[in-house]
Amino acid sequence: MNTLEKRSVFALASVYAIRMLGLFMVMPVFMLLGDGLEGATPALLGFAIGAYGLSQALLQIPFGLLSDRVGRKRMIYIGLVLFAAGSILAGSTNSIYVVIAGRILQGAGAIASVLMALLSDLTREEERTKAMATVGISIGLSFSVSLVLGPLLGSVWGLSGIFYATAVLSMVALLIVSRVVPTPHQHKISADTHPAKAMLGRVLSDKRLLRLDFGIFSLHLVLTSLFLVFPSVLQNQLGLASGSQWWFYLSVMLTSFLAMVPFIIIGEKKRRMKPVLCGAIALLALATAGLSGVSNSLPVAWVVLFFFFMAFNLLEASLPSLISKEAPAASKGTAMGVYSTSQFMGAFLGGALGGFLLQQFGIEGVVWFMVTVLGLWLLVALTMPAPGYTSGFVVQLRDMVSDQYDEVDGSLRGLPGVQDVVIVENAATAYLKVDRQHFDEALLADFPFVRQGSSS
Repeated sequence: MNTLEKRSVFALASVYAIRMLGLFMVMPVFMLLGDGLEGATPALLGFAIGAYGLSQALLQIPFGLLSDRVGRKRMIYIGLVLFAAGSILAGSTNSIYVVIAGRILQGAGAIASVLMALLSDLTREEERTKAMATVGISIGLSFSVSLVLGPLLGSVWGLSGIFYATAVLSMVALLIVSRVVPTPHQHKISADTHPAKAMLGRVLSDKRLLRLDFGIFSLHLVLTSLFLVFPSVLQNQLGLASGSQWWFYLSVMLTSFLAMVPFIIIGEKKRRMKPVLCGAIALLALATAGLSGVSNSLPVAWVVLFFFFMAFNLLEASLPSLISKEAPAASKGTAMGVYSTSQFMGAFLGGALGGFLLQQFGIEGVVWFMVTVLGLWLLVALTMPAPGYTSGFVVQLRDMVSDQYDEVDGSLRGLPGVQDVVIVENAATAYLKVDRQHFDEALLADFPFVRQGSSS
């Protein structure tokens, strides 16, 4: 990447991380610190935890599409201001109902798709994969840091302090966008990062993609439900006060992350992705079932949570890769938009339904709700065909007349390893799905219609 691209990518990754840190910090302590809110019940506390996911799910794709009309940075400013306003609203009250309103307002700043669109404006196609990977790493780190920082801040400043800190973080993110992120000269509608209405029907009818969407829905439903019950078990049954839980989460996250890395390598390099995926879902279901037996021993609770997050981290890292592999050519941005919507809807229902079950049936009700959802996901995954091992490849084309594109399409399809081709004429770009074991990029050098040095 050149200097401008590095600056853009790291600035946008930091904005993404700061925003997700603000959303996640409250999760490990909300059930403990929110119990004193006026009108609080387990059902309402659960709804409050997941409420941001509802507005995120509804507004994710519309925000991205609207940024084409009014500008990327303007929509990001609007989203960050909404996020800050929701944080201040939630922090300024002692009412659970106002906190719920604040969480919904936080989620209304659904700028994830806009950030990815801006990323595509500021990076070349051949650097896009690295840029997206950097953003993905920043999200994973923000989640891990939030599990440590949330209990620490909560012990010092309380629940309101966490929300106010989130508002401050959103203002820092706003300054980064304003002062550090370059303003693009024009919008580049990249099919890799941007949702498109024309592709939505194709993505929603693809059974392979729908299975993966159900997977991320289930994964974040279970994650949100976990934080309805586990912090209370640590404090009330195992005697670990909320302010001391940070070291527990830190040790679990560090070790579980390292433990899952070999399985990522096996899945990708050895092309054993389906067995690894199904094994991780089964492990997650077993660890979740084990939550019902951790109330007598802190070491047992640590082991159960270790296996939970080992499986969770493996699945969280694998699913976006599978979406990328399974998405039709020129549909990756749309597929990721639907995927993100499913993720946030899972977070919402995990909080809302989990909170209701916690109030009606206690911790056991929530645990077996989680196990049931994971059991359904395992059945869906077992019936899924083995995923393909294709990846996206973008070719920049020379200017040509419309009737030449059919010839170009046929020539590209004739290359070894090419499985699908979509040409976007007004962008002079060809999106390919290729099997890297059989595709030789050097063959493109012989084609006169390819703009040299522009493929990725």
